[in-house]
Amino acid sequence: MGISAVVWDIDDTLFDYSGTDRAAALRHFTAEGLLGRFPSPEAALLRWRTVMEEQYGRYLAGELSFTAQRRERARAFLGEDLSDADAEAWFGRYLAQRRETEGLFPDVLPALTDLTPGYRHGLLSNSDIDHQERVLRGLGIRDRFEVLICSGQIGHRKPAPEAFLAACEAMNLPPAAVAYVGDRPDIDAAGADAAGLVGIWLDRTGTATDHAHLGLRRITGLAALPALLTSLADPTS
Repeated sequence: MGISAVVWDIDDTLFDYSGTDRAAALRHFTAEGLLGRFPSPEAALLRWRTVMEEQYGRYLAGELSFTAQRRERARAFLGEDLSDADAEAWFGRYLAQRRETEGLFPDVLPALTDLTPGYRHGLLSNSDIDHQERVLRGLGIRDRFEVLICSGQIGHRKPAPEAFLAACEAMNLPPAAVAYVGDRPDIDAAGADAAGLVGIWLDRTGTATDHAHLGLRRITGLAALPALLTSLADPTS
């Protein structure tokens, strides 16, 4: 059976989340007069990232709602017992900065063009569907994908097989007919393989030696994806 669809991760695969977050956070901290609390801008960013991973992890574990994890990120970063309204307002000012810098990686649109109409397209994200709908529409690419599946709505998150299988079910395709592309070797590529899909690791940072033992299909940019998908359809490859 050949591959007939590509299901994509979003953050740091299509959407430059890390680059956008870094630029927006620095602008936000500057506007809020917060950089003086830290020995350097990099120290402030490290604290921001640590808080995000802690509180977003609580959201993924079902301990917090998507909105609540935003409030907790504001409180933890500032070290202040903010009211819900004040925490949401503070985080909202960060989001306003982020919307000014949101962008796709430059290889995304060419890849989608090259792969359409040869392949169907879907999205699977460990996130909230309303949030990702807004991001994708802001980036101008939502209409390129048949389905958007998010962990916050289905109750399963990658790398659980149920998450990947939910995307396949939504597209009415067997797992073997679906390639999954994501920036995380463990959560995305290995998780997809374990669920019966064709996992592909998009290694934008060139850190393959750190995970070489996993034996994953790996590309360093989306320009290589069409050829890889073609080779996978060739039984002699």
